[in-house]
Amino acid sequence: MTYFQRLIVNTLTFISLAVLLPNGMFHVESIWTAIIASFVLSILNGFVKPVLSFLSLPLTFLTLGLFTFVINAAMLKLTSMFVGQTNFGFSGFGAAVLVAVIMSLVNLIVTDHNLRKNQ
Repeated sequence: MTYFQRLIVNTLTFISLAVLLPNGMFHVESIWTAIIASFVLSILNGFVKPVLSFLSLPLTFLTLGLFTFVINAAMLKLTSMFVGQTNFGFSGFGAAVLVAVIMSLVNLIVTDHNLRKNQ
């Protein structure tokens, strides 16, 4: 999957989750905010996430990889700090973990579909 396809998938996932999740748990102000948040998330995933993943490797190993969802939630919370919590935000860290789990599943499904299509 190309970079722009992943941006589109993340943007659509942000918009969908803002509509589907209960009011106040996760909000996105507009489509443009979702696009900016997807872009900021991609930058954070490229530069900050590898460092956090390396530093938390023992904990990730002990939890059999489940700590990765906490790292993804931290990336989403950082994204909301950079984009602005009034435009893009979560009610708490638990909501960020839930959104991180759902986004991971969506990206897994889309990536798996692309891999199977290319074979």
